Amino acid sequence: MTGVLDGVRVLELGQVLAGPFAGAILADLGAEVVKVERVQGGDDARQMGPAFRHGDALNFQVFNRGKQSVALDLKSPEGLAAFERLAGEADIFIHNLRPGVPAKLGIDGATLCARHPRLIYCEISAFGHVGPMALQPGYEPLVQAFSGLSSTNGGPDDPPMRSAASMCDQGSGMWVVIGALALLHRRAQTGRGGILNTSLLETALVWNGQKADAFVNEGRLPKRDRSGHPGFVPYEAFDTQDAPLLICCGNDRLFAKLAAELGRSDWLVDERFATNRARLAHKAALLEQLVPLLCAQPRAEWIERFDAAGVPCAPIHTVPEALAHPQVRALGILAPLPGEDFSLTALPLSIDGQRPLPRAGAPRLGAGNAAHGLPVPPRSPTTLQETP
Repeated sequence: MTGVLDGVRVLELGQVLAGPFAGAILADLGAEVVKVERVQGGDDARQMGPAFRHGDALNFQVFNRGKQSVALDLKSPEGLAAFERLAGEADIFIHNLRPGVPAKLGIDGATLCARHPRLIYCEISAFGHVGPMALQPGYEPLVQAFSGLSSTNGGPDDPPMRSAASMCDQGSGMWVVIGALALLHRRAQTGRGGILNTSLLETALVWNGQKADAFVNEGRLPKRDRSGHPGFVPYEAFDTQDAPLLICCGNDRLFAKLAAELGRSDWLVDERFATNRARLAHKAALLEQLVPLLCAQPRAEWIERFDAAGVPCAPIHTVPEALAHPQVRALGILAPLPGEDFSLTALPLSIDGQRPLPRAGAPRLGAGNAAHGLPVPPRSPTTLQETP
C-alpha cells in the first residue's frame, strides 16, 4: 500500500510516548519521520522496561516503528546547526520537550517558525501552553489525577483509579496528528505553516467532557460505577453461572427484548421498569430481580440466546481471549514488522479497504545520521546490546 502521506517530512523531537505516538501514526500513514535523539542513550523509552529487541524496550518499538533516528547534541553549535537544517527540510515538527527547554535552545514555536514560515510546529505539554502551570512538567497518572479523570473511574466504594491505557499521552498524540493535517491543508491554500499546541490536561478534560458538562450545566456530579452507565439501565456487567457478561440495553426496545428472553414480560407493564427513566429511578429494585436470573445459566448460553434475540451483550475477555477471537483475527490489526520477528498493533483504520501497516521496526540510535550527512555517533554499550 502506498502511504497516503508519501512526500510529507516530519521531524520529531519526542520522548517516551505522546510525541513519539504522533510520529508513529504519521509514519504508518507514509510520512518520512526523522526522530532526533540524544547522543547518549537516546529517547528514555529505549530503557522503559527490559530489553526486547536490539537492546531496546518493547515500548520503544511500539511508538517508534517506521522512523529514522538521528542522534544530535543540541547543546552544541554543530548539533543545533544540524537540527536547523533538518527543520528547514520538514513539513511538520513535533516535540514534547520539558516546558522552557525549546526557548533555551532557540527552537520555540515563534522563533523557529519565523525562520521557517512554512513549518507546522506541534508542541505537546503536560498542563497547557498558558496559565500558572504552563512550565510545569507532568506524567500520565499525574494528569489523570489532576484533571478529575481518576475520580470518575472505578466503583462507588473504590479509591480514585487511573485508566490502564495511557489515554492522555496517546490522545494528545492523536490531536497533534489531527491538527497537523488540518494545518497542512491550510498551508496548501495559504503557503504558511502555523503553531499547534495541545496538552495532556486538555486531552483529559475532553475525555471527561460529558461528566464535566453535566456538572457545569446541571450541577450533577458523576455517579461512579465500575461498568455501568449513568444514563441507561440495565447497562453494565453481571455475573452469570460461570463468568461475567456485559449487557447494554440502550433504549426501551432493547430492554423489552431482554425481558422477553428472560420470561419477564411483567417488567414491561411495571411502572418502575417500563421506561428507561423509570428504571434509572428504580435501578436497585430491577437488579434485585435480574441478577439471580442471570446467575442461573452459564455465560455462553446467555450469549447465544441474547445474540439471537438482539440483546446487546459481550463477554468480558482477557487480553489473550480478545486477541484469539475470530473477529479480532479477521480485522488483521496485529501486523508483523518487515525484517523483524514480532508483531505490533497497527492503526485502527483502513483506507480504500487497506489498513496502513508499519513499514519497519524502530530505528537503532543514530542509524540515520549517515543518510542525512551527519557524523555517526559512537555506539554505547546500550546501543550494542542485543536480545537473543
